[in-house]
Amino acid sequence: MTALTKLLNIKYPIIQGGMAWISDAKLASAVSNAGGAGIISTGGRTTEYTREEIRKAKTLTDKPFGVNVMLMAPNKDEIVDVICEEKPAFVTLGAGNPVPYFEKLHSAGIKAIPVVPNVKLAKRVEEKGADAMVVEGMEAGGHIGVLTTMALMTQVIPEVKIPVVMAGGFADGRGLAAALTMGAAGVQMGTRFLVAEECSVHENMKQKLIEAIDTDTIVTGLTIGGAVRGIKNKFSEEFVALEFSGKATKQELLDKATGTNKLAAVDGDTENGMMQAGQSLTPLKKIEPVSDIIENIVKEAKKTLEDARGISL
Repeated sequence: MTALTKLLNIKYPIIQGGMAWISDAKLASAVSNAGGAGIISTGGRTTEYTREEIRKAKTLTDKPFGVNVMLMAPNKDEIVDVICEEKPAFVTLGAGNPVPYFEKLHSAGIKAIPVVPNVKLAKRVEEKGADAMVVEGMEAGGHIGVLTTMALMTQVIPEVKIPVVMAGGFADGRGLAAALTMGAAGVQMGTRFLVAEECSVHENMKQKLIEAIDTDTIVTGLTIGGAVRGIKNKFSEEFVALEFSGKATKQELLDKATGTNKLAAVDGDTENGMMQAGQSLTPLKKIEPVSDIIENIVKEAKKTLEDARGISL
């Protein structure tokens, strides 16, 4: 039991990441039923979709689950209103200032868990009343910051008292054990669940992930203030070449990237779409049920922690 499992009333300290166009009620409920905490993503979605998925998840699980809000979305306020009406257990908030939403979420009985990239913001959200926080390293898939997960664990965890959920590069039980040993209350995993049977991501992308090796990710958008990590392919490599050529404006690059996440994840175009994924790829060996993924992670974490007891300095 950790501070996270107590806070969310879950069995295992594992949260499933909110991945735009991917994290739906089916995946979230499967993770929650397996003892973790699933998350429905609202990135790029409507208020109607948000309400429908929350209600659907409630029919698929009686366990706690959450919703992720991308604060860059133009309809973020309407999304939060729907969430407050439907009352999932918690909300994670990223890509913007989460503080103005704490009071509204708390008034609805929903726990607020912002995603933060550094010590300064970690201290700020704690001071403003966050219930916990997700601290995400640059090893993660999708939008990333500039610090590694290890550097963040080293510097953030000692500075705050509320539960810290580490994210970025976690894909197995050894990683979970390492985070707990460093003082984290749990981990968030996104990429690991992309090859789950219950994950709606296109089969083409699942196969590319299973085939990927450890050096197969690339970061796009570094020069325009919107770094995104994904799998190397025709789109991402051509984008980076154009980005560093100096022959495209920021707006032209943004236009080129728009819609490419959905193109890969939903339509299955693994050449022209952006396959967002983190750096820990080799544990993705086969398509299997969420319950098996979590069971194996927990089993490996327990063994790792047990083995560590025999280590002396």
